[in-house]
Amino acid sequence: MKTRNDEVIGLFQDKVTELLLRHRSILDSLSKHAESSARVNRSITKTVTSCGCISINACRQQLPPEVSLESCRDYLSSHIEGELCEHCKEVIEEEIGNHLFYLVAICSLLGFRLEDILNGEHERLNALGFFRLS
Repeated sequence: MKTRNDEVIGLFQDKVTELLLRHRSILDSLSKHAESSARVNRSITKTVTSCGCISINACRQQLPPEVSLESCRDYLSSHIEGELCEHCKEVIEEEIGNHLFYLVAICSLLGFRLEDILNGEHERLNALGFFRLS
């Protein structure tokens, strides 16, 4: 059964495929995907180093020895302090959107439907649960 999310993902992939002219070569799409990944990372880094709306306070994650897998998230930190300002949020969102464009372009060029991949991964997560940890 197709959900509304599947429809949106399908429409997005169809639009990407329609607009995919300059980066029709798989090599172009692969290199643009790698570049867009770096741009996502750079935009997040700049929120700390340029804007300062968030900071990163990283240290070794400490878990009590008796903690169960299900309650681990109660003890783990993202290491992020603060909240993204509107400007940084917009920039990061745009960079993630570009990154998704090239990911979907790669899917299209290789004949994959992103909604099928996402649904398959969702089923694996449901079946394997914490045993699918990466």
